[in-house]
Amino acid sequence: MTEQTKPTDPEDSEKDGGGKTAQSILDFGSAMTRTPHGTVYCLTVIGQIEGHSTAPNTAKTTKYEHVLPLLSKLEESDEVDGVLFLLNTVGGDVEAGLAIAELIASMTKPTVSIVLGGSHSIGVPLAVAAKRSFAVPSAAMTIHPVRMSGTVIAAPQTYNYFQRLQDRIVAFVSGHSQISAQDFQALMLKKDDMAADVGSVLYGEEAVRKGIIDAVGGLSDGLACLYRQIGERKGKPAAQ
Repeated sequence: MTEQTKPTDPEDSEKDGGGKTAQSILDFGSAMTRTPHGTVYCLTVIGQIEGHSTAPNTAKTTKYEHVLPLLSKLEESDEVDGVLFLLNTVGGDVEAGLAIAELIASMTKPTVSIVLGGSHSIGVPLAVAAKRSFAVPSAAMTIHPVRMSGTVIAAPQTYNYFQRLQDRIVAFVSGHSQISAQDFQALMLKKDDMAADVGSVLYGEEAVRKGIIDAVGGLSDGLACLYRQIGERKGKPAAQ
């Protein structure tokens, strides 16, 4: 979903024999595919997570005001059996990212996320929000404390707000993955991994070893897992 996009109607995706599906991929970075295992909606989360402030026109963005109603519609749609999230994001607005992550986590439909190029900063909660998460070996995830730019009016109050906001991120990630809050906080504050900042950079296999991502895998692994979830939800034998 780039910054010019709007939600794709899942019920319109394949009404003309694939024409609208191709256009949805081109315009919206999303597609719905009917398979013998069920109907899968694929949604990309790319670029910068845009919040209340509009990003520059040159930036690729994922707009929360587009994604939130789309996720709500996917949850309620009889046409959709499962949702596949493809992530390649630099992060962005913390509260917008958390809002999207919370909505993904609260979906009852089968969900799978795959981290491809990267899922940095607030992209980490987005990656772990699905029921099962994968990362390709070359994927990267940057974990760092909450940052801000602009005027600081009252330092103690601002620090307290930032600490509470950071606690929300830590609680979400530890609550939706296998890493403990203490270990995730330690990765946030690590001092010897980034040249000009504190924090950590993890790659696919390391993110799995740390317990943030469930498994190393790509598209075929993610789809197989999604098909198993769909089969279990429908009461059918798991897809092989």
